[in-house]
Amino acid sequence: MFQPIVDLDTRRPVAYEALIRGPEGSKLERPQDLFAAARASNMVAELCSASRRAALERALASGLDAPFALFLNVEPEALDEPGPGAIRDRSATGLGSLRLVFEVTERALTARPAELLRSVRRLRSRGWGIALDDIGADRHSLALMPFLRPDVMKLDLRLIQSRPSVEIAEIVNAVIAEAERTGASVVAEGIETEEHLATAVAVGAGLGQGWMFGRPGALPSDPPEAGRAVEFVEGTLEPSGVTPFQRAERAKTSRRATKRHLLWISRQLEEEAGRLGEATVVMSAFQKGTRFAGDVRRRYGALARHAAFVGAFGVGMGEQPAPGVRGALIDPGDPLVDEWDVAVIAPHFAGLMAARDIGDEGPDMDRRFDFVVTYERDVVLDAARALMGRVAAQAGRGPAQGVPPAHTAGPSGDGGAPHD
Repeated sequence: MFQPIVDLDTRRPVAYEALIRGPEGSKLERPQDLFAAARASNMVAELCSASRRAALERALASGLDAPFALFLNVEPEALDEPGPGAIRDRSATGLGSLRLVFEVTERALTARPAELLRSVRRLRSRGWGIALDDIGADRHSLALMPFLRPDVMKLDLRLIQSRPSVEIAEIVNAVIAEAERTGASVVAEGIETEEHLATAVAVGAGLGQGWMFGRPGALPSDPPEAGRAVEFVEGTLEPSGVTPFQRAERAKTSRRATKRHLLWISRQLEEEAGRLGEATVVMSAFQKGTRFAGDVRRRYGALARHAAFVGAFGVGMGEQPAPGVRGALIDPGDPLVDEWDVAVIAPHFAGLMAARDIGDEGPDMDRRFDFVVTYERDVVLDAARALMGRVAAQAGRGPAQGVPPAHTAGPSGDGGAPHD
């Protein structure tokens, strides 16, 4: 089934989102039940592939083409494919100028960070777009959206249908700030009434989706006049092999100091992360896993109880070196092994200390490092993405701790469901 996404100024459709449904009248008709059965049978990738194929075939058969875009959903379990099979198959015969946008959730990034970032690079290299879905359903998405640099940000229907509050204002302000920085489009989901529409306009959404503009159904046999095209954000993500210091040194002049002098800088960044709360990502490289012990382990365990994502990198680092902390084992040949890095990202804050060991012998506290400290958001983000790209998938490929295993369908039937 397909639901229109419209330009709120003209109310003309700019895109259609493909929504999966099971056989009508069956116990698998609802998407959450269908995906639960697929997960129980270890067939989520197959279900995603089949649904993409069906969506693509119907879109092409209906004559859907530019300037319209087709939105397709991606589940974390389906990220291992080198590319969506149905779309690769059709690429040989031609997609015309149909523009594709792949929707992901913060659950996909927390579950399989490196795989998702590789997939995003691959999809963008083919001229396709990326949307981050359900923003606001979980505050973690606010911290994680800069890592994807989405072309489209979709506000969860709860932000539009709930009474205004300070919490909602904080979420919306973070989204609008990110949209201003990157040029991403903002979609408000769940628009059912004129009041919902007024709220969507007030929070800065330019596009909308919901029953007011059309319920999920068949694509129109004669496509209507299109609104403005969904624009894709220009720019590429840092390649996965770069290190934080390499990225920072390109932008800033490095200085030299001992470990003793750098400790207070790293501690200040960690304390700032603790104050920023749950919409925060903290990632640090410690050279060796043995350095992640004692007070360091306790501090990062405390950060993980509140932050959206906390990662620790080092040779010999365990998969979960502290409760809630994602460990990343780095290869001894990785240049990251020579670095001591602390990166903190939040909606309105970015800070980085990137230091490279110059190889001194002698007492540990007297070891010297070339280092850069910066609060320039783009530099910090590129450095942090370089670290995120080294985080392995969670064991069992399940959702991250504290993140629900599947979304629940909203009252509009659009968005919020694990559909494809």
